[in-house]
Amino acid sequence: MDKDGKVKFVADLHDLLEKAQGAFIVEYKGLNVESMNSLRKELKKINAEFQVVKNRLLKLACQGTETESIKDYMHGPSAIALTCDDVIAPAKVLINFAGANERLKVKGGQISGRALDPADIKRLAELPEKDVLMSQVLAAMQAVPASFVRVLNQVMANLLNVLNAIEQQKEESMS
Repeated sequence: MDKDGKVKFVADLHDLLEKAQGAFIVEYKGLNVESMNSLRKELKKINAEFQVVKNRLLKLACQGTETESIKDYMHGPSAIALTCDDVIAPAKVLINFAGANERLKVKGGQISGRALDPADIKRLAELPEKDVLMSQVLAAMQAVPASFVRVLNQVMANLLNVLNAIEQQKEESMS
């Protein structure tokens, strides 16, 4: 690649890194072409992009982006997986693929500028899918008002019981 090609590549990668919600750096040393293509297909299914990039070019492209927080992981043969959507799905794909192929190693990553080490990424991969998490949050949000209504209803029922008891006492005292 000539100098102009590298400049354009770095600029395009920089634009992609600015849009990315998450990025994961992996070491692919020893993976064959078939395995790399298989990984690319799995990541493409979930709208994630996978590129083999020279570390020098990647470091230049990540300047001024949230991915700059993981510069320390950019050494050795590196590839980057980027996502603009769900950050959990690519983490799951990479961790599962690394489990099946010992030659792929997840070095680190970032989500919204927060650097993640391999253990963090593994914990992230253990989380439920985004839709499941959203439904759990919605259920928790709905539980609070429902509980509040039940408490208010119980207060009204207790007040009614007290008023009924007072009424019975007055009736008994009058008779």
